[in-house]
Amino acid sequence: MVDVRRADERYPGGEPGAGIETRHAFSFGPHYDPDNLRFGALIACNEERLAPGAGFDEHPHSHTEIVTWVVEGELTHRDSTGHETVVRPGDVQHLSAAAGVRHVERNDGAAALTFVQMWLAPREPGGEPSYEVVRGIADSTPYAVPAAGALLHVRRPAAGERTAVPDAACVYVHVVRGHLRLDAGRPGPDHAVDAGRQESGDPADAGGQESGDPADAGRLGPGDAVRITDAEGLELLAETPAEVLLWEMWHARSTLERM
Repeated sequence: MVDVRRADERYPGGEPGAGIETRHAFSFGPHYDPDNLRFGALIACNEERLAPGAGFDEHPHSHTEIVTWVVEGELTHRDSTGHETVVRPGDVQHLSAAAGVRHVERNDGAAALTFVQMWLAPREPGGEPSYEVVRGIADSTPYAVPAAGALLHVRRPAAGERTAVPDAACVYVHVVRGHLRLDAGRPGPDHAVDAGRQESGDPADAGGQESGDPADAGRLGPGDAVRITDAEGLELLAETPAEVLLWEMWHARSTLERM
């Protein structure tokens, strides 16, 4: 199943008057949607934009794996375990909240800050909080979040380049920038598509635009996402230089889900 979610379907949030603009991909805060609580281990994928000087004051988290990707600008992070860092484009930040941690996220720079923050549910609750930043991660190096049974792949294809979608029980694709098309590049099973306004057995037909123009079928742009179950034999074709985040996940009910 290939389920395309468009950027304009995200729930608006944040506090624009305070320089914070947020777009939520999943049910979040006052935007409660029982049919959109999670996909695989992923329970949040938030696009955040902070004006200079804006940010989130100290607040708590628990039982959550928090992974952050900076698109532009610099993110200042401080937490209750004593870490204080500046995260820049190309870095992967991972805060494992475990039994409980508090942190601050701010834009202390002179330019606007844009980042994508993704929350994953761990398989087991509790434990000690941990923190890590991988500087300048390479496309060929997936980042593992074993507590959630997930791998993050960062892909930055050039125009005309193809990149494989991982074969996995659950794959979540988030387009950071650029335009791509989802294609059945390698031999594999047909994938039924649910793109809200259409269904098809061909992944290339995913996410048809409201214009009805066949040329737009399967085209993905900034902020668009794709939720794929039982992914096999799929590829992304970059129409322009692009940047994509892909989560590779396996079916496994966490202890928190069983409680």
